[in-house]
Amino acid sequence: MTLTTSDLLSRRETTERLLGELTTWGPHERQGAFRAWLRGSLSLVHLHVLTVLETDGPLSMTRLADALDVSVASATGIVDRMETRGLVERLRAPEDRRVVLVGATDAGRAVFSNLGLARRAVLAPLLERMTMEELTAALTGLGAMRRVRTEMAESGLVAVRTDDDATPDQAPGDAGSDGPVKGTGKLR
Repeated sequence: MTLTTSDLLSRRETTERLLGELTTWGPHERQGAFRAWLRGSLSLVHLHVLTVLETDGPLSMTRLADALDVSVASATGIVDRMETRGLVERLRAPEDRRVVLVGATDAGRAVFSNLGLARRAVLAPLLERMTMEELTAALTGLGAMRRVRTEMAESGLVAVRTDDDATPDQAPGDAGSDGPVKGTGKLR
């Protein structure tokens, strides 16, 4: 099957509209999320630390600082504040008790499940207002996105571009990519 220019334009326009729908996050929604995070004494840096620890497991302070792109002194201060709030703890490395690791506590690990529950609570009333046909179409589309994301991850392609990868004529997060570059974690 050969795609015509019209088909390609239609696909590109449809993709752009879908991206707009998926990424629209109004100021009231952002404000609500930020208030919820701040109520729990969470900053974006804290969320970043917890994400790194969730992904990589307990890390030395040096490795955590590298992952956060901050100095070891800054990482130590961040960890001190998070430890006071019960989000992380310092652990001894089992293979060398002199090495101190930073790991998430049960409360730190619960942050994302709590955010997920809060997100579900916000989305449920929206879904209640959708027709069965709309719900089915949304579920089909989101299921397809999950399938493609999984396939890309399994084949070494990464569907995320960092703002560092943007060219000078692209704004950060601009959808001007032609697709992922295999094995690089970057979109071209």
